[in-house]
Amino acid sequence: MCMEAMTINVNFSYINSSPKHQDLISSSTLVSAGSPAVYRLRPKTEKVGALSRLTVGQRNVKKTNRTILLVGETGSGKSTLINALINYSMGVKFEDEVWFKIVEEEERRRQTSDVMVYEMFEGEALPYSLTIIDTPGYGDTRGKEHDDIITQKLLDLFRSDDGVLEVHAVGLVMKASDNRLSDRLSYVFNSVMSLFDKNMEKNIVALITHSDGRKPENVLQALEASNMKCSRDQKNQPVHFLFNNIQHEDRTDDREHLEHAAEISERGMKQFTDFLEQTEAQSLMTTAEVMKERTRLTACVKNLQDRIRLTELKQTEIRQTEEALKEHEEEMKKNEKFTVEVDEVYKEKEPIDGGRRGLVCYNGAVCCTVCEENCHYPGCTMAWSPENCEVMKDGRCTVCTKKCPASDHVKEKWIYETKTRRVQRTSAEMKEKYEKNQRERENALKDLEEELKRLTAEESQLLDESYHHVVRLEQIALKVDSVSTHVHLDFLIEKMKERGDTEKVQKLQEMKSREDEGTRAALEYSKT
Repeated sequence: MCMEAMTINVNFSYINSSPKHQDLISSSTLVSAGSPAVYRLRPKTEKVGALSRLTVGQRNVKKTNRTILLVGETGSGKSTLINALINYSMGVKFEDEVWFKIVEEEERRRQTSDVMVYEMFEGEALPYSLTIIDTPGYGDTRGKEHDDIITQKLLDLFRSDDGVLEVHAVGLVMKASDNRLSDRLSYVFNSVMSLFDKNMEKNIVALITHSDGRKPENVLQALEASNMKCSRDQKNQPVHFLFNNIQHEDRTDDREHLEHAAEISERGMKQFTDFLEQTEAQSLMTTAEVMKERTRLTACVKNLQDRIRLTELKQTEIRQTEEALKEHEEEMKKNEKFTVEVDEVYKEKEPIDGGRRGLVCYNGAVCCTVCEENCHYPGCTMAWSPENCEVMKDGRCTVCTKKCPASDHVKEKWIYETKTRRVQRTSAEMKEKYEKNQRERENALKDLEEELKRLTAEESQLLDESYHHVVRLEQIALKVDSVSTHVHLDFLIEKMKERGDTEKVQKLQEMKSREDEGTRAALEYSKT
């Protein structure tokens, strides 16, 4: 008890000598007393679905705001960098012997699926307030599906009424020890670039953590090797800022080294916040459109693949029916009860994993009940109802065959699955089903052929729509040859060749030829 009191007295001695932080200290929780004394800020916390918003202070309408979006690998040091930004904005110096935390690294690891928004309205060190968006780490062990969910959550943030409408900087957080362009790092770079529109290039900067203050030659080489599209300086090098990640560590020993580390970070913070003040904000409207187009492309290709399978199964059914009619024509004339076996194509609702997540999120599949097609699955996590799904545009679906209204769709824990079943049909049943009013074999086959033509036409329509999504991405996306596009190119090229559309084949092959070493490495990593 006495030791604890002594510690508190020492700490309050510090408070008396540093009145500029007294208000924050009094409203924070002491994590550890010492050098420095570490406090946990108690921000106002709001959680909506998978989005968490933490706010310190009250917004001043007379003060401008700067928004930073942080992206990077899991373990790159984003949490520590956010704490450093918060401390710098409040004017905390090394000699103040205090450190504030808004992010606990252990807690953040447990919340690694959430997008976190930190709003810092306290502090007079900067002429503007800060909004920091922390994304979950890309490229972790949960695979591409987890990264797709990150994109969905960012899209939800960018398009919601109380979300984020513009950013001043996209910070690609990297460790100074990232000394080579691994497949994983290529994948992370590729994933980051695939999010944004072309206008964002001059706002993307490298934030290099765990730095010793020297020029990060290896990191810059990795950025160049990946053909990273980002802001560049007068020497055409990627704009970058250096930070050290040990400001909060105990300074009892090795104080000189720690003070030098703090100087590195303070210098990096000064340069980065000056960049923020001077740079022009970029609207996220087109970035949101890029994300939607990528979602629609994936959904469209998935539906096309389902349609091709359905067509192939229907062709088998037609062939079996035709062979049975030809082989047993005379027998069927003599015996009305004569039966043949065929593989009948049908659709059935299959359950999937899903359900409610938070107040506004629902993990499930958006399906058209008229076309009986899966319009967005997998990946539809943020929309509570079909009308809010990314595949909807102007109240109608961009994916299903008839482009039905959103009201004809459901979002449930099931999908339509195309199956076949072996059935026996009598001569009379076959005539009833396939000859309709005419009892002639030629008309039966004609009906089936017409159905096949319809399926083929719908398949062709989906192929064209997929192509148009790719072309649209080429017009607006920062990186067209991203993994999320390239995974579909071989399939689309093959189908366009089958149709004999040489012009579109040439266009798609031209896009595929732009595939650089970084994209190939990212593609390899996405398959693991």
